[in-house]
Amino acid sequence: MKKTMTRLADGRELIYYDLRDDVVRDDTDRRPLAPVSTASEIRHDRLLGDAVAIASHRQGRTYHPPADACPLCPSRDGRGTEIPAADYDVAVFENRFPSLAGDTGRCEVVCFTPDHDASFAALTEEQAALVLEAWTDRTAELSQLPGVQQVFCFENRGAEIGVTLGHPHGQIYAYPFTTPRTERMLDRLAAHRTATGGRNLFDDVLADERADGRRVVLDTEHWTAFVPYAAHWPYEVHLYPKRRVPDLLALGEDARTEFPQVYLEVLRRFDRIFGPGEPPTPYISAWHQAPLYAADRGQFALHLELFTVRRTSGKLKFLAGSESGMNVFINDVPPEAAAERLREVASE
Repeated sequence: MKKTMTRLADGRELIYYDLRDDVVRDDTDRRPLAPVSTASEIRHDRLLGDAVAIASHRQGRTYHPPADACPLCPSRDGRGTEIPAADYDVAVFENRFPSLAGDTGRCEVVCFTPDHDASFAALTEEQAALVLEAWTDRTAELSQLPGVQQVFCFENRGAEIGVTLGHPHGQIYAYPFTTPRTERMLDRLAAHRTATGGRNLFDDVLADERADGRRVVLDTEHWTAFVPYAAHWPYEVHLYPKRRVPDLLALGEDARTEFPQVYLEVLRRFDRIFGPGEPPTPYISAWHQAPLYAADRGQFALHLELFTVRRTSGKLKFLAGSESGMNVFINDVPPEAAAERLREVASE
């Protein structure tokens, strides 16, 4: 992998990750961009104890542009984009419309491929491995920024999720706090250790799912993918390395090497859940990494959670009264049935 760092016309950072070592990245962003102006602030909810990012400047962000005006495609034919080069493998840049900026953190965009009409599932194993390298490198770099408490790599895919740019891409958020979801996991981790005389909750969950077997989707040498016992979403898969590590930086070489094969297979199965002729499955794919300064950091387990809001052909799972009002999910698809379907659509 070759890494090249440069700047866009308004001063934002851009990083190229290339498969070849001989690639030269000297293209200049010639767009007449005004300096980025953000108004991001973090407010804390006194009743719930969680944090909300207020980012009014995001109202003006790019919204569903036509393919020939996509800002994530390479710059070509005199049309400048966020990527000045005429081609790239993986590119990462500071978001022009960040939810978090300055003292409130940082947001980056990760472009997985220059092909506007592709998807992560369409990448080769070599390309997927390069994205994993980019995620890992950005986690390392962002973890060094002052005030950052947690790094979150994720992908939103599909208009049903709320994606405003169709080009295959993900994002990375560097939070100045530990996220509420992670705080809850840490609380459960500590409670489980006390209740069981020192056992690790993540280890026990993984062991129990593998022993039960009904919800296991894939079980390889270094990874296990399963539908959780209390899945919140119609089709939801959790992917764990078999050797527990707190973050992407600590992921072993064997697991790192095997990841592209396993992850691409899971993504391709997601696109086959609802049968032939159906549109691509919308999903959110989220890496859960340990907060940087948590007391139980070494006990946390890196894992990826993948889920879709589509519950059946042509129908979405909406977060209505119980989910949005009380955070109590109601799932119409039994986790065992979801796992069985994901096994049925395995690649031949």
